[in-house]
Amino acid sequence: MGPEPQNVLDYHGDNTIFMVWNFKANIAIKDSFQRICALVINLNNSVNNRFPDSGASCVMGIGYDAWLRLELPTPLPKELENFAPIIGEKHTAVATKGDLHFHIRGTGKSLCYDMASAIAEVLSPVATSVEEVHGFRYWDGRSILGFVDGTENPQGKDRAYFGLVGDNDPAYRGGSYLFVQKYIHNLAAFKTLTVEEQEKVFGRYKWDDVEMPDDIKPANSHIALSNVGDDLKIIRDNMPFGNMSTNEMGTYFIAYASTFSTVKKMLDNMFIGLPPGNYDRLLDFSTAKTGTLFFVPSATFLDSIASGLSPLETGSANIKEETGKPLKDGSLNIGSLKK
Repeated sequence: MGPEPQNVLDYHGDNTIFMVWNFKANIAIKDSFQRICALVINLNNSVNNRFPDSGASCVMGIGYDAWLRLELPTPLPKELENFAPIIGEKHTAVATKGDLHFHIRGTGKSLCYDMASAIAEVLSPVATSVEEVHGFRYWDGRSILGFVDGTENPQGKDRAYFGLVGDNDPAYRGGSYLFVQKYIHNLAAFKTLTVEEQEKVFGRYKWDDVEMPDDIKPANSHIALSNVGDDLKIIRDNMPFGNMSTNEMGTYFIAYASTFSTVKKMLDNMFIGLPPGNYDRLLDFSTAKTGTLFFVPSATFLDSIASGLSPLETGSANIKEETGKPLKDGSLNIGSLKK
């Protein structure tokens, strides 16, 4: 058996809680990290056993600085680094610090709340919560802007191929790169556009969610720039959120990918433009307030840390993916990732 991934391949829940925590300075954190690894494993086992139809799960990602401070295995995952800002002529993908990221989801709010509460109880003595966003499913998977989100996501067996590290980084098979951004939308400005103008911003028809033909779709539309090819896909688990009293309405962008370079290419296209200057028109109505890269190690990796074992020794066996596609090193994947 190869290492078992965390639940990055799952589909959207109706409710989510996203949390980012930063470790406090000059304080011992290893024991608390060992406890949080055990807690994540326990939370997932518990909800699967008690509420098997809830779709509830918790996924934890680790930032570059935290990986070093925790003295986790070296060499690090090949593409794990501190995200650097991407600065275009008009818009910037900002970079913000994050040590641990938690993606909690489920069909109901209660389980999400209880999992977040348990995590906070362990981390509060040694870390500070710097972001907490409560997302919800809006109608048929639409963003607050009114367009369906995630239509281009890989489906079925392809999710493992595009979402999980394979033989391109053998020590970290079953892991995933996690990139997150909190976007705030200027709804008032977007609503001044006609539906036809809004569709040109996205490159997709609003009501039936059909992509525009290439000869009609604007070159600076969101679809034209954020889709970087059928061989370079990511798993988007974006969720809308909103606060009516503060008018803070937005989208929490969350991407799982087998390589961060795929996400980076998409961001370059959006913020710098293709060619440079032809930036994503959606950015005129959506501002990135955060931007952080994490690595999501396998559940086997977390379980080993929780047990005081070497995570790479116990998780070094090959993952067999039922994708029908070769991994990037040319090997054939057979089998299933799920128990």
